[in-house]
Amino acid sequence: MRGEDASPLLVPAAIPERGFEEEDRLCCSLRLRNDVDVVAEARRLLSLAGPLIAASLLQYSLQLISIMFVGHLGELNLSGASMATSFANVSGFSVLLGMASALDTSCGQAYGAKEYHMLGIHMQRAMFILLLVSVPLALVWTYTSQILIAAGQNPEISAEAGKYACWLIPSLFAYGLLQCLIKFLQTQNTVFPMLISSGITAFFHIFICWVLVYISGFGSKGAALATSISYWINVFLLVIYVKFSQACKETWTGLSWESLKDVFDFLTLAVPSAFMICVEFWSFEMVVLLSGLLPDPKLETSVLSISLNTMWMVYMIPTGLSSAVSIRVSNELGAGQPQAASLSVHVVLIIAIMEGLVVALITILVRNVWGYLYSYEEDVIKYVSIMMPVLAISDFMDGIQCTLSGAARGCGWQKFCSFVNLGAYYVVGIPSAIMFAFFLHIGGKGLWMGIICALVVQVLVLTAAILRTDWGQEAKKARDRVTSAAIHTGHSDRFPDSLPSSIEAY
Repeated sequence: MRGEDASPLLVPAAIPERGFEEEDRLCCSLRLRNDVDVVAEARRLLSLAGPLIAASLLQYSLQLISIMFVGHLGELNLSGASMATSFANVSGFSVLLGMASALDTSCGQAYGAKEYHMLGIHMQRAMFILLLVSVPLALVWTYTSQILIAAGQNPEISAEAGKYACWLIPSLFAYGLLQCLIKFLQTQNTVFPMLISSGITAFFHIFICWVLVYISGFGSKGAALATSISYWINVFLLVIYVKFSQACKETWTGLSWESLKDVFDFLTLAVPSAFMICVEFWSFEMVVLLSGLLPDPKLETSVLSISLNTMWMVYMIPTGLSSAVSIRVSNELGAGQPQAASLSVHVVLIIAIMEGLVVALITILVRNVWGYLYSYEEDVIKYVSIMMPVLAISDFMDGIQCTLSGAARGCGWQKFCSFVNLGAYYVVGIPSAIMFAFFLHIGGKGLWMGIICALVVQVLVLTAAILRTDWGQEAKKARDRVTSAAIHTGHSDRFPDSLPSSIEAY
């Protein structure tokens, strides 16, 4: 299986001199082969993306289920839990998710280069660093209520949010470990165990919430504790799988002191990766906060929150595609197959465009009924129907940029992407949102139009970067990265001095 994964999808063939008829037949044969390669790559991508999308939805459902249980306790409890969850995502989970995404590059390229033992070392190093980072983040969460009050939020809701966040702290440490395990498994094309463990966790989470929220009398604190317990259950299930599964026999060789070496190289990927994700997360939350400054803040904030929740739900689809292309690109570059990496990016871009068009069409078709899922207020429902076409455009653009970002992670472009996101959202997006909403008086719709402006910039810059990419050079960089990591662990003798012919020929 591993040899098959590392094999090139495109094999250049020498073309001897032939007559015109033979050349025509050869051209037809090459076109047919290219079509077969495209179909084979599309199948590979979709076979990875499908389980990843489902697993992401199940993991996302944990926080959603907890909030649903809290919603039956009262309006104050619901407001506090929602605010605490939003604060936790922005100040904690997004940071850990971003840092763990460095493994998309290091583990993926090591797997492609058949340096299987390095995956376990990379994962242990990431786990160690993420646990250390979780300590100051947990300290921030203990002051959630004070921070929210200082930000101008309602004191009563902020106090409730502070209690909820404190009981979420154990989930912070579990979440970092969970993301490392997920990256470790998915970069070696092992995705179904994550789907199964996420499904089991989500199933038990419902029961745990019911017991802790209603039976034990913990109330909203019980929902936060249930989330923490469920994250640890998911971690435990994946640890058991990694420890005893034959699929991880070569990639997990036990605890190693080597994981404490080369920390700086990990941080050079992890810090930009975290920044890349955080600036995007923070910009969406900033838009919701800006909606509170509009003439009808209650209506605007409600509709913007509905739009944001809808977008995050739809976002799980391109997230799966993004992870899939990140796996394929990093594996093929690590294996020294630049042509296959290039093919994967072009194929996934076509899939992302088709997916985006379908999602946008569905979003427009349900615009008049979608609001009823969240409210019975006519003003809210009408406003949601107005927002949905704008949301359709953002869903389409976001799907493309998310997929391109996955390809970038596979190449190790986290630093470049962090600057792209910073410029797109804070130089173009947020200023445009303010201009549309407050100076042109378009309201909440204008705020979302600002987000679309940022997405357009992301798509244009990332597309230009992909089109100008020298894939042979990227394969060389991947080889150097894997070799450097191996040198620090004493395995540099496993690499030949000459480059693979597939890289030299590209």
